[in-house]
Amino acid sequence: MSLYDYLLTQDGIITKESLLYPFEERGLQFGDGVYEVIRIYQGTFDLLEEHIERLYRSADAIRLEVPFAKDALIASLVQLTEKNDVQTDAKLYLQITRGSAPREHSFPDVPSNFYAYIEPSERPVSLLQKGVRTILADDIRWDLCYIKSLNLLPNILAKQTAKDKGAFEAILHKDGIVTEGSSSNVFIIKDDILFTHPAAANILHGCVRSRVLALAPNAGLQVKEAAFTIDQLLQADEVFITSTTSEIMPVIEIEGKQIGDGTPGDKTRALQRAYEKESGIQATAFA
Repeated sequence: MSLYDYLLTQDGIITKESLLYPFEERGLQFGDGVYEVIRIYQGTFDLLEEHIERLYRSADAIRLEVPFAKDALIASLVQLTEKNDVQTDAKLYLQITRGSAPREHSFPDVPSNFYAYIEPSERPVSLLQKGVRTILADDIRWDLCYIKSLNLLPNILAKQTAKDKGAFEAILHKDGIVTEGSSSNVFIIKDDILFTHPAAANILHGCVRSRVLALAPNAGLQVKEAAFTIDQLLQADEVFITSTTSEIMPVIEIEGKQIGDGTPGDKTRALQRAYEKESGIQATAFA
């Protein structure tokens, strides 16, 4: 799927062919920046303010200036969807780096670079209905994963290993404790209790994760933000992962071990339906 024609930069909306940065760009040479991926359903942003709040938290954590006030950025992103006449499901990628300057480790005194673009992105309805298979992988990332940093090499390696093994995702663990997925948060359900790793520095504080925690009580689930082990993961009644593009994705197998009866569980289904309603998604996959 191709990108829409217009992008947002620190200088306003431009055509995608006009975006040029020199080779001495901090994001390219150091991964010195942060990013967000924001869902668009039928032309309308989902969880937009939550993503923007997280963007500013990530930028503040690495002492990076965002070249927009929050309200102005939100308004510009909405304007970008209008300029591109986005009517279908899509996703927006947004990135800020510390700018372009001769390569030195210390911060340069230059403006930051910013761009955001939109591309079509259909919901993975078939996978949401059937569930996915996953693997386990060592969590070798740094200790500040709450920062949505451009430095994603450990995540990429884990995701590729999962793909090589015919799996959808790699569930990461450190010292026997499950942290999150390579590009997702991880939840288990046991005896009508929903467990997920606390929102500590070593996991990403997912926007979909937060919505699930809010929806869980109405789905008959008690919520416990508590770390759980690999053994608890494998013995769970239900398992699912969450992310902006995966929504609430049922996990039916981990490292070849079937979860439950090998189909998405009733509580996961209830959360999926609640999520669709909350997001205002018109086409319901789980009615």
